[in-house]
Amino acid sequence: MSTPTTSLHAPRRRSVPIAAALALCAAAAGAQQPPAKAPSKPPVAQAWIDVATFSGLGGGMGGMGAGAGNNPLSALGGLFGVGGGSSVPFLSTQSGGGGRYLDVTLATRDNPQLAEGTQAVPAGLQLGPSLKLLSPKDAKPVPGDDGDERVEEPSEKPKGRLLLYWGCGDTVRSGQPRVLDVAKIKPEDAAKFFISRRATQRGAHSAQGRPHWPNPSEGKRIADGASLVGEHEFKGQGVPEGFKFAIPAANELMPALSLSTADKAGATALEWNALPTARGYFAGAFAGKGESTDGASEMVIWTSSELPDTGFGLFDYQTDPAVERWVKERVLLASSTTRCTVPKGVLPAQGAFLRLIAYGPELNLVHPPRPADPKAVWEPQWAVKLRVKSMTTAMPGMPSMGDMMKGEGGAAPASPPPAEEKKPGALDLLRGVLGR
Repeated sequence: MSTPTTSLHAPRRRSVPIAAALALCAAAAGAQQPPAKAPSKPPVAQAWIDVATFSGLGGGMGGMGAGAGNNPLSALGGLFGVGGGSSVPFLSTQSGGGGRYLDVTLATRDNPQLAEGTQAVPAGLQLGPSLKLLSPKDAKPVPGDDGDERVEEPSEKPKGRLLLYWGCGDTVRSGQPRVLDVAKIKPEDAAKFFISRRATQRGAHSAQGRPHWPNPSEGKRIADGASLVGEHEFKGQGVPEGFKFAIPAANELMPALSLSTADKAGATALEWNALPTARGYFAGAFAGKGESTDGASEMVIWTSSELPDTGFGLFDYQTDPAVERWVKERVLLASSTTRCTVPKGVLPAQGAFLRLIAYGPELNLVHPPRPADPKAVWEPQWAVKLRVKSMTTAMPGMPSMGDMMKGEGGAAPASPPPAEEKKPGALDLLRGVLGR
């Protein structure tokens, strides 16, 4: 028998059967990857609750009506989300007047044509023992649930010229402003200019078979001092029994923001009150600069972000993970921040519009919770999503709404001032630039 030779370059390999090798690979892969979770089913019933607090310019508009002729700022309501009204329509959390608002939507897979439901609420909410939810008769189909973060682009091609500034500070930073001249750029350049972070998931909405509150039957603003904290319960045909949950103090309606402005040697100093449950803040402003020599309307946009962002997607509810990440990236201001300065020369002394939003914490409840056993099928009976925010608006160099609504000595003016020739203001210019 011949003596086996030994290689000086590589050790002799032992022969392993193919089946055994495959088994070893499978075992190694299983050791590196977590066990697969059993499939889960969507909740039988789902409720969406949005709450919002509006202040600032909107504080003097509540109850005046969006078309009130005696309110010179009523036209700003739809643009800033602070429009007023003697009645409270559904989705006032998106465009309510000064005050606090609640929007609720209920759905159940066991009754896709659910016509009505009820929500038992705590006495502290001061809305009665329960709210009556009604399904709209004429509503669009259920919208798709687009909860992914995305970049927003304008629905219409802008017109004119836009100047974008960003970041807090006394002076304009190098490389700013970013200028967009629609007449001279390609469509892809406009998309780059209008970068706007957004992580807004579905909240209260109107759809057939999904009753909501407020509705034509009932609905009003939340009283000052009222509280959302306490036990809630949803009922309706096809809604599982025991749809009960408690809203904790951490998810209470947020207080009103109070935003003050002051001239700082040409810069605009902003200061606001800290809100206990705010997870972060974001500020933005726009102002008209009139027309340039070529007749194109110009508009300035400024945001408090340390990264370029028009802010068009950020003045809305955002998910907790997105807020946390964007605070770290300094796109949003930290919850401890109460001051920010718009750089010198960005905004005019008068005619600019400011917005400030405070993001409250989300509350996501599911019953029963996911089983500890990863192999067990999860079949939740109900789920609730609660979103909270507080927003305010201001105009630098302009008296507060309280002062505007009073004459000298605290009395209402006896007669309106004489009419003057109408000149295009910042609102007109913004509509012209954005094509609205």
